[in-house]
Amino acid sequence: MITLDLHRFPVLTTERLVLRQLRGSDAERMFAMRSDAAVMRHVNRPMATSIADATALIERINTNIAANEAVHWALTRKGEDTFIGLIGFWRIVKEHHCAELGYTLMQEAWGQGYASEAIDTVVNFGFGTMGLHRVEAITRPANTASMRVLEKNGFTREALRREDIFWNGSFHDSVHYGRLAP
Repeated sequence: MITLDLHRFPVLTTERLVLRQLRGSDAERMFAMRSDAAVMRHVNRPMATSIADATALIERINTNIAANEAVHWALTRKGEDTFIGLIGFWRIVKEHHCAELGYTLMQEAWGQGYASEAIDTVVNFGFGTMGLHRVEAITRPANTASMRVLEKNGFTREALRREDIFWNGSFHDSVHYGRLAP
């Protein structure tokens, strides 16, 4: 069984980032990210329409953390405690030592290597501290930036599933990636 004890939240750091727990004060920036059509283009979730939507998401994430069911980090640049994105394991299957990785960045953080830096740190935490054997990630075929960052971080493209996601009134393909513990 994997280890997931989040009573003391694990703050992670990289060369340029601090990954910390989400706070209510992140709601305005979370709303900006989740209401941005370009950011949400490949996300199969409703766009935020108010700060209340962002606050509810933060509360739901922190409730799942408190229940040891998932773990998500707010991405912030070192020296700036300002939310620029979200990363975490949101679907954890403890008996199979497996988790699904998800991440979203504000447009201002695109193209700077932050996603890759955060993925590397979070996946290593999953393998080392949590005892995961497998990390999965799912994206859409048109999300080439996400596919590149996953492959850069050692993920292998395992499948193209045709029209397996029904979202906004139509079916969408998905690309499945996996990475095994070293």
